[in-house]
Amino acid sequence: MYGQKRGGYMSPTKGRPKLDNPKNERIYIRVTKNEKKEIMDFSEKSGYTILDLIKIGIEKVKGQKK
Repeated sequence: MYGQKRGGYMSPTKGRPKLDNPKNERIYIRVTKNEKKEIMDFSEKSGYTILDLIKIGIEKVKGQKK
């Protein structure tokens, strides 16, 4: 009895569903302790994630005229 599959089939794999555009790329930046503290504090107080803040900043810079 041991080692036999119950029901004759294997259960489907478990876990999170596959995404069409997974976020599996990373960007590393170097900052000072003060810069890191400022970023982390603002992120916590504003409720935005660091990625959200970067995206907002990029859109704001794109919108500026040179």
